Amino acid sequence: MTDVAAEATWTVPTSLSPSRVESFLSCPLAFRFSSIEKLPDPPTVATTRGSLVHRALELFFLRPVAERTPAALDRCADAAIAEYREHPDFVQLSLTPDEVERFDHECRELVANYLGMEDPTTVRDIGLELKLEAPVGDLTLRGIIDRLELDPQGELVVTDYKTGRAPSPNWERKSLSGVHFYAFLCESVFGRRPAAIRLMYLKSGETITATPSAQSTKFMTTRTSAVWKAVATACERDDFRPRQSALCNHCAYQRWCPEFGGDPALAAAEAPVVLGGAVPA
Repeated sequence: MTDVAAEATWTVPTSLSPSRVESFLSCPLAFRFSSIEKLPDPPTVATTRGSLVHRALELFFLRPVAERTPAALDRCADAAIAEYREHPDFVQLSLTPDEVERFDHECRELVANYLGMEDPTTVRDIGLELKLEAPVGDLTLRGIIDRLELDPQGELVVTDYKTGRAPSPNWERKSLSGVHFYAFLCESVFGRRPAAIRLMYLKSGETITATPSAQSTKFMTTRTSAVWKAVATACERDDFRPRQSALCNHCAYQRWCPEFGGDPALAAAEAPVVLGGAVPA
């Protein structure tokens, strides 16, 4: 008899990011499609808007402190919008003229909201869109920090911009888990644990701040290692089970999900045609 399970074994990933950890916890099957099979993952208005706003704020903080004015921020928003007109993530959205106008307005509004949250001339940034990685056993943890800065006492502060809704108090801890991940990366790479980690919700103007500790860092690494072991087990057993939630309404892979009458085995062949793009060899 042919060992079907052995034939179907997937390659275990050697690195994880905060978004990939949450992806697996939210739906193992969607994680398999995007992170194991590496099927096309089409951009959405929300993800593209978020990337554009991040780019505008990056451009803003590349300017000298004295030039961080409201007018300069407007110009940075315009520059990011112009830059994204040719970006695949924007082009693939195929927006109508009215939708483009609304998209641009929402991006400019989110960028402008930033100035109501802090004085940019007081920010002592030392890293923008900073890519970091660190090993945990055989696994590599990686992430991109939106902004790394120094507080008045010279301590590190990690800031993460968010363009979605601020979470309810019951979900704040989960929202901060990704930033604790970045705190661990800072401690591993720079030898210093940040004094604070912050989520700046540009839509509502709210800022959630937490102080990382040795305990929170240990919890994060323990949790991530456990997720990685669960991923490895799923790869070995070819057991990536779908998990229904509100996220299903926005999942690009819904047509291949058994929960919706689909066949996961067809995704690799059909996704490049249906979703566009090519599956990496």
